[in-house]
Amino acid sequence: MIKTLPGRALLLALVAMSLAACGGKPTEPARQDQPRVSSDHPVVGQRWNLLLIGTNERLSMPETPYFVVSPDGRVTGSDGCNQINGRVNLDGGNRIQFAELGTTRRGCPQLDDAQRVTEMMESAYRFLIDHDRLVFFGRDQRVLGGWRKAN
Repeated sequence: MIKTLPGRALLLALVAMSLAACGGKPTEPARQDQPRVSSDHPVVGQRWNLLLIGTNERLSMPETPYFVVSPDGRVTGSDGCNQINGRVNLDGGNRIQFAELGTTRRGCPQLDDAQRVTEMMESAYRFLIDHDRLVFFGRDQRVLGGWRKAN
């Protein structure tokens, strides 16, 4: 019985190491090689200008906040004060998720409103397109804001 104990201990150690290896997160492929949106998706390739924050608040900014989604999943635009760059994922069920949003750090008198635009994008969970309007909803189904397709 003593001779089989080291064999069992070795076997248990190998099983434990195998289970630990299986429990890790799989590595993700490089993001640049993986398109995140379809080029024929109605949000992609359009310039979307900010229309409203919430359901009825219009902002007066130095420039109109906007964003554009490219087929590779990149998003570029402006929060009305600073340039925005990041990524977006558009899933089935009208799900939208902005990630890695970064802005330049230019100051402007309406910096608080500009940050609200960026926060709205970061909080967006679902969207609805109605003609030339794009509406963002939060996880709680509350309207976060609306955008209008630029001509």
